[in-house]
Amino acid sequence: MDSLTPPTGDRPPGDAHTYRMPLARLSLTPEASHGPLDGAWWPRCDALELELPALVGSLDPGRGTVTRVTVGAAAWPDAPLTVSAPDHVIEVVLSDVTAEEHAISLDCGTVGRWELLVVPPDEPAGTAERLLSAAADPWNPLSAQRTFARIEGGLGRESTEARHGP
Repeated sequence: MDSLTPPTGDRPPGDAHTYRMPLARLSLTPEASHGPLDGAWWPRCDALELELPALVGSLDPGRGTVTRVTVGAAAWPDAPLTVSAPDHVIEVVLSDVTAEEHAISLDCGTVGRWELLVVPPDEPAGTAERLLSAAADPWNPLSAQRTFARIEGGLGRESTEARHGP
């Protein structure tokens, strides 16, 4: 045993090594939202059980405790039915509704609900930043699906025009 390795049994029981996801990549609308979205979330991977606790921990606790989330089954095919968060368990509801493919709804009991656009984890940073910004715009009247299509469609036109002209 070297001088840097503590002897077995000398480590306090609460000194377990655990991994915690970094802070959520999140962009929220100011309090006076006029659109259907409350912002956007860009998870780092498609493991909801890893990503959801960081997202929930980043939200304003004044809005209540997130008790249930609804996500698109196509976007989260391996999502568990429950996810452990600090001090509580979150129920996960999978939806087959196409409009919820790029969205997550977070229910906070009787206090309210968050509606967020979900940026796919593998989305390029530039596109993700545009999606985060558009979804957090309090005057954006579009749903998550339409916001995603508008940004993705605009990028397609921009790249085509850059190659071939308008």
